[in-house]
Amino acid sequence: MSEPSSFEAAMAELEELVARLEQGELGLEESLALFERGVRLARQCEQVLEQAEQKVELLLSEEGRPEPEPEEAAARGDDDDGAV
Repeated sequence: MSEPSSFEAAMAELEELVARLEQGELGLEESLALFERGVRLARQCEQVLEQAEQKVELLLSEEGRPEPEPEEAAARGDDDDGAV
């Protein structure tokens, strides 16, 4: 079976596999095969999500990053008065 071409397709297939497994009407061999496929799909989805998270972090670390909320700056000890 080929790998899905998108995150959404992988999630849809994974949800379908889970539903089939939850019915409990499959034999052991077929259940195991579906479980193995589900693990591969879950890992694929996790990898895509990790890559998306890295992109978001990169975008936020570039110029134009929103200024932290005043509470966050105070919690870090950032002051605007320049006192040492």
